[in-house]
Amino acid sequence: MSDPIPSGVHIGHVHLKVANLERALAFYCGVLGFELTQRYGAGAAFISAGGYHHHIGLNTWESEGGSPPPPGTTGLFHLAILYPTRADPMPCGVCNGPASRSTALRITA
Repeated sequence: MSDPIPSGVHIGHVHLKVANLERALAFYCGVLGFELTQRYGAGAAFISAGGYHHHIGLNTWESEGGSPPPPGTTGLFHLAILYPTRADPMPCGVCNGPASRSTALRITA
């Protein structure tokens, strides 16, 4: 086995297939506070925090109008977004993170 990945590594971004782009933007931008950085046609959008080109890519390229995957199949099960401090505005009713200096927003399907 090669050396383990360093503990300071961060993931740059993630791309998510969504059923409805406008509904996804309303959640990620309207509720969580991400900023829309770019749209790519009618089927994709890129959002970020702090001016990065994009942390999350959202697209409907093979998923428009789709339904969630049935239980027991593959798909994204959990996503955590770490807010720098508890003083930062948190979306009402969606945070189930630990009480600490930082707050983790956990989104679980």
